[in-house]
Amino acid sequence: MLLDDDASYQAITARDARFDGRLFVGVTSTRIYCRPICRVRTPRRENCRFFETPAQAEAQAFRPCMKCRPEVAPGPGLPWTVMDASRTLARQAALQLDAQAASGDTPSLAELAERLGVSDRHLRRIFLAVHGVTPLQYLQTRRLLLAKQLLTDTALPVSQVALACGYKSLRRFNAAFADNYRMSPSRLRGVAEGSPADTSERPEPAATSEASEGLRVTLGYRAPYDMAALLKFVAQRAIPGIESVSGSCIRRSVRAGLMGASAGWVEAGFRPDAAQLRLSFSARLANASGVLVTEVRRWLDLDADPQTIDAALTSLPGAPGLRLPGGLDAFELAVRAVLGQQVTVAAARTLAARVVERFGKPIVTPWVEVNRLFPAPAVIAALPLERIAELGIIRSRAGANVALAQAWPTLAPRLRARAEPEALIEQLCALPGIGPWTAHYIVMRALGWPDAFPPNDVAVLKAMKILFATSSQREADARAIAWQPWRAYAVLRLWNSLETRS
Repeated sequence: MLLDDDASYQAITARDARFDGRLFVGVTSTRIYCRPICRVRTPRRENCRFFETPAQAEAQAFRPCMKCRPEVAPGPGLPWTVMDASRTLARQAALQLDAQAASGDTPSLAELAERLGVSDRHLRRIFLAVHGVTPLQYLQTRRLLLAKQLLTDTALPVSQVALACGYKSLRRFNAAFADNYRMSPSRLRGVAEGSPADTSERPEPAATSEASEGLRVTLGYRAPYDMAALLKFVAQRAIPGIESVSGSCIRRSVRAGLMGASAGWVEAGFRPDAAQLRLSFSARLANASGVLVTEVRRWLDLDADPQTIDAALTSLPGAPGLRLPGGLDAFELAVRAVLGQQVTVAAARTLAARVVERFGKPIVTPWVEVNRLFPAPAVIAALPLERIAELGIIRSRAGANVALAQAWPTLAPRLRARAEPEALIEQLCALPGIGPWTAHYIVMRALGWPDAFPPNDVAVLKAMKILFATSSQREADARAIAWQPWRAYAVLRLWNSLETRS
């Protein structure tokens, strides 16, 4: 437990948002568990039981609160640390289970343990010690909470919710839901706060009036969140036709097959007053909504712990709450990284736009500026080098992207499984035209690796020379040790420091 029970009770009494997603309180008189920020009357101390995860609470027969909605809370944070190897292992396993929650597959503990480099017996013991539940109990909680979110936020039929949450059988879904929450899925939809009992009366959630077919869910994050820095980062790198930033919203297309679904669109709109993100997406992505929610949380770094990260980076300039932008499409991100070798951000964006215009497919979305799909790996893999080079892309980078696309069937599963960063970097560096900097950058963003520190980054070395008078990569590496395991956030701060000076 992160806090003893007395300190935990003080946190819920103060409704301390710093513990949101990392502390839950079960009330024995109601058998309901809540987030620490719940606005209901604070329960009596003797009626409280404290948990680190929803899975622990549900294993003790508590059901989630309808008001504060534990399924909306941010996750526990990034799984890497330099302090506690056992806790890191358990959190990496949980992250992989999160990614599989909506897949419909029951993961093999032996396969999961093998990916993490330990025995299944050791993994089961460590997981139970850290999370207080077995891996399968954890997985079921994740699936049921996702189902609760979709039932509350959308008008999807119950059968489609079951499919989106990884249940291949509607009967099994109904039974699991009733066993855990003591009500049927349709009854939960009727009693959810602010929702009419008749689902036909529910307003259709949509990102815009043009997107009447859209669905919408709410995702929480921990404040502070440097929204301005993240939106600027995305806007500078947004590929025309694929992605755009408008006000506090990011809009983009999603190519077919990316999440096991048809092509579609998403809109992520920030609500800083409520520390929430409103995620809207096309109905064509409904069956992939569970995977989409997990990927969006990683894309926009919603589960980060800003207090911990900022405390480690006090020697660097920058506003609190900086986030590490990921990517919904790792292949798109990787191609753009190769195109960006030794050129400016703007030049890389121009080259990527040419690739999309020539090889991407059109799509209709609610926004005229989002009208293309990024080409699939199979499309790039089959292209002759001349077809890419004629876009003004030098042959070595054209060849690197073809090699990357051809290797993608091997790389993609490792990215989905949150493989060890070093192994992915080694695999990427084995491809022609991809060096250490490009590999580190891809893994930093596609994997969300918080400790990435791309070697020989010109901007990083320049900023560190200005701030700390370092004169070489070796000196920069020595200075950066103090920022572990958050060196990727340090890289962003260093990049941003140069922009504020210009």
